[in-house]
Amino acid sequence: MAEKIIAYRFDRLDQTLIQLNRENCAIIAGGTDVMVMHKSRRGVPPKIPKPIVFIDHLSELKSVHQNQKDLHIGACCTYSELLGNPLVPLVLKKAIKTIAAPAIRNRGTLGGNVCNASPAGDTLPLLYVYNAKLLLRSVKGDRIVPINDFIQGVRRVQREPNEILAEIILPSVLEDGAHVVFEKVGNRNADAIAKVGFAGYIRLNGAVIDDVRFAFGAVGPTMVRSVYIEKMLLGKTIPLVDSDITQVVAAFDKIIKPIDDQRSTALYRKTVALNLLRYFLSMKQYQHN
Repeated sequence: MAEKIIAYRFDRLDQTLIQLNRENCAIIAGGTDVMVMHKSRRGVPPKIPKPIVFIDHLSELKSVHQNQKDLHIGACCTYSELLGNPLVPLVLKKAIKTIAAPAIRNRGTLGGNVCNASPAGDTLPLLYVYNAKLLLRSVKGDRIVPINDFIQGVRRVQREPNEILAEIILPSVLEDGAHVVFEKVGNRNADAIAKVGFAGYIRLNGAVIDDVRFAFGAVGPTMVRSVYIEKMLLGKTIPLVDSDITQVVAAFDKIIKPIDDQRSTALYRKTVALNLLRYFLSMKQYQHN
């Protein structure tokens, strides 16, 4: 006899939250990662050890809207939906286009990319430099957590079993005037897991650096970012002198600690990550996104 699978698919978010408060469930949005993690041999359904709750259809989790200069993205918005939304920054769309193939982008969600907490998560370096905040919702109410606090390690996040990630909030991302870049290095331009991911953010007041942020993916157990190192560049003038660039690159050299795996070597990852950083810092002109 086939093993019984319990699954729920409620019409509303409040019904879903009530069920999550009753029972510890596996949450499935696009399922593009969950199904792979629990896959069985061909022809056999995946073995997920908990009851399943489907949330991909919930309209409350699929809104993209502007609140003053903040951008609120529903956690269940698929990558394809975000590509077609005029509010989504172009650089975030660039990152999304590097994720898998269209069939996966039609199912995969931004919230899933966050909650999977993969060190190679394609959108995560950008979300880190955007200082993304995550709105978590339960029957007890809402709480907001910075993304760097939410992601605690490889596939470890600060989410209670009765909570759902409802929104990803990008503070002041609209009309910010910053220059933001994203680079992903993989075996090919698309449908490849990142060997290295990099995002850089810089906002100028004239030629003076008013704010600057960097984040690296796939070179540590979580995204690598250092506010301490970023502060070294505040008040500096563009173009940066070589000594300032060298100082920042050397500081990141000490905290970037990749590993060898089937996709790449640690040496290659560190070398590429630092080269991407140096190239970004050496740019002579910055244009608004």
